[in-house]
Amino acid sequence: MFNKRHIVRTIAATVSILALSFTAACGSGQSTASNSTDSDDITQQTYKPGKLTIATGQPAYEPWVMNDKPESGEGYEAAVAYAVADKLGFKKSDVVWTRTAFDTAIAPGAKDWDFNIQQFGITDERKKAVDFSSSYYNDSQSVVVKKDSKFANATKVSDLKDATVGVMVGTLAYDYAKANIKDDIQTFNDDAALAQALDAGQIDALVTSTVECVYMVQSEQVKDAKVLGRLPDSEDKSGMGIVLPKDSKLTAAVTKAVDDLNADGTIKKLQDKWLAEYTTDLTELKK
Repeated sequence: MFNKRHIVRTIAATVSILALSFTAACGSGQSTASNSTDSDDITQQTYKPGKLTIATGQPAYEPWVMNDKPESGEGYEAAVAYAVADKLGFKKSDVVWTRTAFDTAIAPGAKDWDFNIQQFGITDERKKAVDFSSSYYNDSQSVVVKKDSKFANATKVSDLKDATVGVMVGTLAYDYAKANIKDDIQTFNDDAALAQALDAGQIDALVTSTVECVYMVQSEQVKDAKVLGRLPDSEDKSGMGIVLPKDSKLTAAVTKAVDDLNADGTIKKLQDKWLAEYTTDLTELKK
């Protein structure tokens, strides 16, 4: 009798163990499937899963961002950012905006955002510290002077060799000015400081992107100023790219999004809507 009861208990225990093992295996399989799905979902690979944190400048200027309100989606870069977000699978309500300085955004190190859009020219040097998407715009560089400046009638780049020239540090304008205008130039941390310096007479001329130059004059950031002209051979061949943290999991997806937006004509439509008036009818200076 004892042996029978012992055998029954042994069989029951064995069945119970097998059942538990089967249940655990099923549970494990479900968990793995769930994790696998999450790992393939780009919306769960962001700085704050389920949200897309996008950074831009402080402040952000027109026509890139209208009224310094990127959340409105108005302005070329704000519109591009939301178009990319949509391609990644984020609703507009899932986008969170934050602000950064230009130079810190492209410095090495961890970031508290998913991507940053504020007219970053794509360069090999910057690629050592951050990732870039493909280009969403190829701008040129131009010069702004006061209308009463002794350089106001300059027609050649060489006419500016005796001017006190200001540029924003770490930009393509900086590289161009150093290589083609003069070696001794003054640098500023952002375009706001650059405009203030020209407005106050601390510099004779400033060099920055053509779109930004036109906006500075139209908005009277620099009073009684004019765009002297576009600088020859200054078009940014590499273009402006969206910046991502180095080796970001989102780089390939953001790049594909920009490529798709270029291919389907969205980028061209957004440029026509937000940038056309900033790039037409400008004189090009002679070399």
